[in-house]
Amino acid sequence: MHYEGNIIRPPSEANSILLQVTVGCSRNKCTFCGTFMGERFRIKSDDIIMQDIAFAAKYCKKQRRIFLCDGDVMIVPQKRLLHILTEIKKQLPWVTRVGVYANAKSLKMKTVDELRTLKDNGIGIAYMGLETGDDVTLKNINKGATSETMIQMGKKAREAGIKLSITVLLGIAGRERSQIHARETGRVLSAIDPEYTGALSLMLIPGTPLHKDYEAGKFTLIEPDEMLQELRTMIAHTHMSRGLFHANHASNYLPIRARLPRDKEETLKLIDQALEGSVALKPEWLRAL
Repeated sequence: MHYEGNIIRPPSEANSILLQVTVGCSRNKCTFCGTFMGERFRIKSDDIIMQDIAFAAKYCKKQRRIFLCDGDVMIVPQKRLLHILTEIKKQLPWVTRVGVYANAKSLKMKTVDELRTLKDNGIGIAYMGLETGDDVTLKNINKGATSETMIQMGKKAREAGIKLSITVLLGIAGRERSQIHARETGRVLSAIDPEYTGALSLMLIPGTPLHKDYEAGKFTLIEPDEMLQELRTMIAHTHMSRGLFHANHASNYLPIRARLPRDKEETLKLIDQALEGSVALKPEWLRAL
């Protein structure tokens, strides 16, 4: 397989075939993210992509899922993306699901019918970084979209039948807006009603604008108990029809896997126990991106 630069994928795609279609991220301006610093976004040549599909067809026959890397494959023009999906279906007929990253910009560029076509040709899940539902924080982190746009684009993907996995970031609003961020994120998640939500805890990356703000005293990284309080408020204000809410990423202090609304009260009690000190938190040295 031909890989360039940093290759990222969601934790749930750990056992998937990783087919790199783009290099970098089409946005690449979020203040907290250092994954593709200095990397110019580009779509790889069809020749290289087809060679990798042929390689996967020969050597990856035990893997039933494929994830298209990197930061935002959904932005690939429809005709080219369909060509890639067609070849995957043709050469890897055992693959049951194709996953991609998507953002508000790329979803906005495609119609619901185009998204349905992508779904019919294999794309079963899109991973979208919401980070926060608080418009002030969205602007501060240079996300490039408002909460209303996030809601509209999330609903658009769901209308097309594509499952949605949304990522939110605990601690991203700092101390002053922590609880506002939590409540507003719950509001946006409730409006989109995704199949999956993953909460990560902010870890500052040296060299990023947010890390520089932290060093300059312009941003406060909240403490573990404050992140738990934020998580509690977020879950309390999230009303899903039957979505999974995960907070079991390596960055989190308290692993959580809850089916909402069924497990909401039990999960809130677990967080309360952790805040009281009767449930141990993950030590700092075990946290990771």
